[in-house]
Amino acid sequence: MAKTSKPLVLIVDDVPKNLQVLGSHLKQENMEIAVATNGNQALSAAQKTMPDLILLDVMMPEMDGFETCKRLKANPKTAEIPIIFLTARTETDDIIHGLKLGAVDYVTKPFHGTELLARVKTHLDLKLSREALKEANATKDRFFSIIAHDLRAPFSTLIGFSEFLIEDYTKMEDAVKRDIINDILSVSRQSYQLFENLLAWARSQTGSLEFHPEKIELRRLIEENISFMQKTAKEKEIALSSQVPENLWVLIDRNMILTVIRNLISNAVKFTPRKGCITLSAESIDHKCQVSVADTGVGIPDEIQNQLFKVGNHISTIGTENEEGSGLGLILCYEFIKRNQGHIRIESEPGKGSRFLFTLPLAKNTE
Repeated sequence: MAKTSKPLVLIVDDVPKNLQVLGSHLKQENMEIAVATNGNQALSAAQKTMPDLILLDVMMPEMDGFETCKRLKANPKTAEIPIIFLTARTETDDIIHGLKLGAVDYVTKPFHGTELLARVKTHLDLKLSREALKEANATKDRFFSIIAHDLRAPFSTLIGFSEFLIEDYTKMEDAVKRDIINDILSVSRQSYQLFENLLAWARSQTGSLEFHPEKIELRRLIEENISFMQKTAKEKEIALSSQVPENLWVLIDRNMILTVIRNLISNAVKFTPRKGCITLSAESIDHKCQVSVADTGVGIPDEIQNQLFKVGNHISTIGTENEEGSGLGLILCYEFIKRNQGHIRIESEPGKGSRFLFTLPLAKNTE
């Protein structure tokens, strides 16, 4: 199986003995199981646990397997879960009816354990392949969307400002010229960061981005990044500081985590109003290093927080001074932190600011 975690199979049957036998076969193949004894329980369990596959008995009281399947397929949340019917019926019409309702396969009772497991594994693999293809398509669509929109917009701005300077340079006051040049510089910086993110993301998606973990003192790494981002912060009169202690050593890929910190600081600057503050801190918790990037910005609504790290969702919000972005930076952070055996999460409240927290592995003998 391509999946790293155990696949979850929901077994729906009103006969306890069948649940026991089926569960025993699946557990021997390192699969997790959930059970339901009727159609209504199956609908509830499927929506709650989101199994990778459902083994569904046809002959059940009150709501039979056909009706249960029909309702599962009518629910957008559970519609994509593959269903294999378990049935004593061998009539062709019954089998065709079940497949028309959306089932992917059927196994006749009494079933043979080897055959059942073979079919379960086949459809689990097919599900994983569909999900991988869907993610690949989302990645491709996102990539071309960024090229088409998020790169086109800044270049249009740069060309427009440059043409304006060329056409009216001798007529402009020096203060106007400086403002236009500053705008060109600002847009160029944003475009360059987006370009860097695109290259890093492309390498990560094609597998050409090498991973080289090394023992690094986190404070020095963060101070290096703060120094690089300080000018951008000062332009918005934002106080950017570090409270990371000395001698906190982590085992990480330097370039990846530099990219993560740069993107999180840039994101915080974008959504923090003038005279706000951004603070980076870190501590050792549960044998991991937890890093925090906190700001006094506009905050992030709950319904958006869960979408920020998903490649298929184009979440790009204008900053406090109309700064634009692709949303790619946070997706890159998620992938790079995961590559470095860490996790990232958000604590935020609209109007009060946000805090991005991520973990990194501590280097040995650094507790």
